[in-house]
Amino acid sequence: MTLEEKRNFAWVGDAVLALYARRWILQQTSISSKERADVFQAMTSNDFLSHFGEPTQIECEMGMLFENEGLAQANNYIETHLLPSFIKKQRQSKQPG
Repeated sequence: MTLEEKRNFAWVGDAVLALYARRWILQQTSISSKERADVFQAMTSNDFLSHFGEPTQIECEMGMLFENEGLAQANNYIETHLLPSFIKKQRQSKQPG
């Protein structure tokens, strides 16, 4: 895969993650409308993605899944690989301490 192809898949993967994050945030009654932008930023940031590897590579994998297997598979990847860690991180940041 060329660097340009990787970047193209990553660009699509970034959009898939953004869509997933927005839909997930809207389902969370504990997240106020004022907090949505901050939670979205945290969930889609390169800082968060870097916990799983190089952010562009993670986005590339999501983009490839979307292109080859559809949105449901890309969403499944996010739910099983990224979301549990994100939820754990969010809970830890809300704990007094």
